[in-house]
Amino acid sequence: MDSSLYLGVEDLPPGGLDLLVRDVADVYGCGGISVAAAYHEARDVTPHGPQRLTLRRDGVHFAPPADLFDGLLLQPTVLVSPGTEPLAELRRGTRSRGLSLHGWTVFCHQATLGLAHPEVTQESCFGDRAAPADLCPANPHVQAYAVALGRAVARLGVESVVAESLHHGLFGHGYHHERSFVRLGAVEEFCFGLCFCPHCLRAAGSAGVDAAAARRSAIWLLERVLTGEQPLALALSPESLAEVGGDALAGYAAARAGTVTSLAAAVAAGVREEGSTLVFIDLTGAVKGYADGRPSGALAVEDAWQVGIDPAAVAAVVDGYAVLGYAHDVTRLSQDVAGYRAAVGATPLRVVLRPWTPDTGSADHLAAKVTAARDAGADAVDFYHYGLVPRTGLARIPTALNRATRNDG
Repeated sequence: MDSSLYLGVEDLPPGGLDLLVRDVADVYGCGGISVAAAYHEARDVTPHGPQRLTLRRDGVHFAPPADLFDGLLLQPTVLVSPGTEPLAELRRGTRSRGLSLHGWTVFCHQATLGLAHPEVTQESCFGDRAAPADLCPANPHVQAYAVALGRAVARLGVESVVAESLHHGLFGHGYHHERSFVRLGAVEEFCFGLCFCPHCLRAAGSAGVDAAAARRSAIWLLERVLTGEQPLALALSPESLAEVGGDALAGYAAARAGTVTSLAAAVAAGVREEGSTLVFIDLTGAVKGYADGRPSGALAVEDAWQVGIDPAAVAAVVDGYAVLGYAHDVTRLSQDVAGYRAAVGATPLRVVLRPWTPDTGSADHLAAKVTAARDAGADAVDFYHYGLVPRTGLARIPTALNRATRNDG
């Protein structure tokens, strides 16, 4: 199977780039590297990295081409010093070993830009701009930035631009140190994360939705819990949202898919003009399984609407579709992958697995998941993340890939 290993530029060993590339090819057996060309803030425990605690910052790890960003409101923060080109060096190294290189790119999750330009961030139903990490994909400035960023990464000579957060954000991941002493149920938390900026309101109206009524419904649902009532004991679904918030609110949530699909299409077109391809990451599997690897309820493909993704529509306009298989249970992983395979049709499907806790307990377990993903329709399996996983966990990857290859034969 085709495969790649995710990593950050901060994880590249000083003076040891050739050794890393050799390990990816010969020790871990992966066919490529997915490197974070543009990433977001994080503080990571990095077991074998240049530092044991790594601070990652918002920005890009290359010098952006001036012609692409000239005149744009949003300008990427450059994280490399003049004269240093870590991604160019990695490109040369991967080519020398016959490895593919993918430019992992975070688009609409960017607190530095959101703090500098709050007018481009998502706006709550109350009019708050208090989610600086969530750039609104309906905002024209964000759209122009996303197309320019995709083209810039493509110009690095990567086989694909791997697009993370090219969709709406969720309430629970809007900034740092999230706190609420008010109990929020699934419906209320979803309503708090909906964007009601002028551009989203206009897009919903163009889709035939009464956006003003939708906003009133969201406010009413949230005011209940803000004044002390108990949250609704309902699982979140389009049907439950319509039941408690009316058709306008459910229609408003559904209308966001048009925004995400059109933005994905625009970025994909720009990337293709630069000679590369676009792989769209659907993070729903991480939303459901990130914390403990035990996703429950509906399959991930059925909940993608919560971040404004229509998998079938997006798959029709991009070159590849990636899903996060953050599930300990092999059967659940197989079901999630099969659901996406049915939705995305002939579009190449990549599944990202974590070879370590909390999802995976052994090399045999990882091998079973790689095989299950392949049998359920995955065209490629990628592994997350070189810098975050101990070497004992990374050592499980070749066993898994070799076993899947033998089973395939």
